[in-house]
Amino acid sequence: MDTRTVQAEAAAGHGVSFGEAFRVWLRVACLSFGGPAGQIAVMHRILVEEKKWISEGRFLHALNYCMLLPGPEAQQLATYVGWLMHRTAGGLMAGGLFILPGIIAIMGLSYVYAAFGNVSFVEALFFGLKAAVLAIVVEAVVRVGKRALKNRIMIALAAIAFVAIFFFAVPFPIIIIAAGMIGYIGARQGRPEFAPPGHGPGGGSAVIDSMLGDGMPDHVKPDAGRAIRVGALWLALWLVPVAVLLLMLGQASVFSQIALFFSKMALVTFGGAYAVLAYVAQQAVEHYHWLKPHEMLDGLGMAETTPGPLIMVLQFVGFMAAYRDPSGLSPMLAATLGGLLATWVTFTPCFLWIFVGAPYIERLRGNRGLAGALGAITAAVVGVILNLSIWFALHTLFRETVPVHAFPLNFDRPVLSSVDVPALVLAIAAATAIFRFKLGMLTVLAASCAAGVALRLAGII
Repeated sequence: MDTRTVQAEAAAGHGVSFGEAFRVWLRVACLSFGGPAGQIAVMHRILVEEKKWISEGRFLHALNYCMLLPGPEAQQLATYVGWLMHRTAGGLMAGGLFILPGIIAIMGLSYVYAAFGNVSFVEALFFGLKAAVLAIVVEAVVRVGKRALKNRIMIALAAIAFVAIFFFAVPFPIIIIAAGMIGYIGARQGRPEFAPPGHGPGGGSAVIDSMLGDGMPDHVKPDAGRAIRVGALWLALWLVPVAVLLLMLGQASVFSQIALFFSKMALVTFGGAYAVLAYVAQQAVEHYHWLKPHEMLDGLGMAETTPGPLIMVLQFVGFMAAYRDPSGLSPMLAATLGGLLATWVTFTPCFLWIFVGAPYIERLRGNRGLAGALGAITAAVVGVILNLSIWFALHTLFRETVPVHAFPLNFDRPVLSSVDVPALVLAIAAATAIFRFKLGMLTVLAASCAAGVALRLAGII
């Protein structure tokens, strides 16, 4: 280890080497299955409970901010924690590694899909994995709920948030804004239910909390000049390629359309991928004619069964768009560039939001009113995670769901006769292993994946 690295780690105040952080973030990335709920579960288990890099309170504080942002909240949370520990380089490493396995997996599956028309065997390979992830997601809801829902008011907020988003399709931003207002008003009125929690057992022993205990490092302190410089840099990285494509190729080019369309999506994906996928599917299929309806569903299946954010499905959409309209290039080369372009304009803004906004969010931790607002948002987020968990369960355990539209109700109902018995059995087995026998996450994932492959070979799935 060179002298500069040692000095940097000493200045950080925690002694966790960049190399060790790299290995942990790579592990987090490779286990980030199951959509936002599963990814948050993995990070909570590894970062809070196992490594003790970040306390429960600060983890939830960061998560609350990321849930308010457009884009994949789990990837932004990884970037936030990586930034806290190792400055900008740490944020780039954590956020970049979080999406790298998904980029590679989706790209590989896209090649197979374009060349052969299906990826059924690969999807079957992940069949058992999805069942295990479902059990991990349920455990995360239980674990985070126990810590975040400390009183009846918080439990009620979580329940209301779940009912509103699951049964009535209330937009995610409205739920979060309403919860924040309730928490802010309650805290300003001195209600004890909205008082910020103490450190709790072991709260001060977390690496990040120890690092920030005596004095904030320079990179965590808000600085308007630095925020402007950082914002300008990331805006340029995001928008200059878009402008260059428009100037060189014109708006009719498929590459210009990909750059513009997915840049817009990066600004409106509040509440994660679930909130915007229906619109993306409609535009990609009906307006741009990049894909057929069943191909969009196949792409969603790829994203659900590979590591990384569910929004990685946009890479598949960009891939197929350029594959169908290669603009004079070989179809596979054009498709590769189209997929990577969609990924670039989708995820570059995520780093912008964190590197510019996180110092100000850290500064707000001591504000009583805002602490109450974020506490209430935490409770609402538990309800939202429960909603995501049930959505994931419905699409894992049932082959068919029926949309229910009876004003004001608006939700998906499972077709009970379409229950996927092998998936149900594997999910119950994985849950038993986790809750009853306390087996490790890697053990359960590996065993479930092996079981899925065995079921495929036996012709059961």
